[in-house]
Amino acid sequence: MPCAKFLTGSITSVFFALTIDGRVRYFHGYCDLYDKSSPDRMRAAIIERESRPTKAMSREERLEHIWSSVHDDYRGYAGDRWAEHLRGERTVLVYGGQRGTVLKLLDRLTDAEIAAKLPVHLRYLPDAIAA
Repeated sequence: MPCAKFLTGSITSVFFALTIDGRVRYFHGYCDLYDKSSPDRMRAAIIERESRPTKAMSREERLEHIWSSVHDDYRGYAGDRWAEHLRGERTVLVYGGQRGTVLKLLDRLTDAEIAAKLPVHLRYLPDAIAA
């Protein structure tokens, strides 16, 4: 059951606690309660989007998943040792084979490095088709 807080008129901020893949997860969005089916459509869209391991993920979604799931000790931001135009970009540690563990810019990970960082059920999904 969603919890709601009215903002103005019939527009409300809605919070959902949904069980997806056996875990309780929390979501937030805005609904127009003038449309009585709005919260149900939002809940259905969240569940469809968040429980689609057999469907496609875009490269950006894969990178965001990696960023949000990597422990803080293994991610950060490019600092003084990086070229000035790269400072502040997101970085993650990756296994570099014979080079050992290396720090790389998140948005420059190869497809193989992305696959290695994803959970097994998300590694080889097809790319999402851009609209």
